[in-house]
Amino acid sequence: MFFFLFGYGTKQQHLGAGEVRTCPRCHNTTQWSRIREFKQFTLFFIPVARWGRRQFEVCGICGTAVAI
Repeated sequence: MFFFLFGYGTKQQHLGAGEVRTCPRCHNTTQWSRIREFKQFTLFFIPVARWGRRQFEVCGICGTAVAI
């Protein structure tokens, strides 16, 4: 009998500091964080495939995201 441990989901990877910008939602001017988001499939906790990569910056105060 075999057991396969697999998973599927969206992961986010922090890439560091982004630009200083004014948020369109909360109107505060702050340093935003740069994030990479992707979907991945894992087999026995090892990433096998990644797709749907995109990068965006997130406001540190309200969490609004802007695609780059």
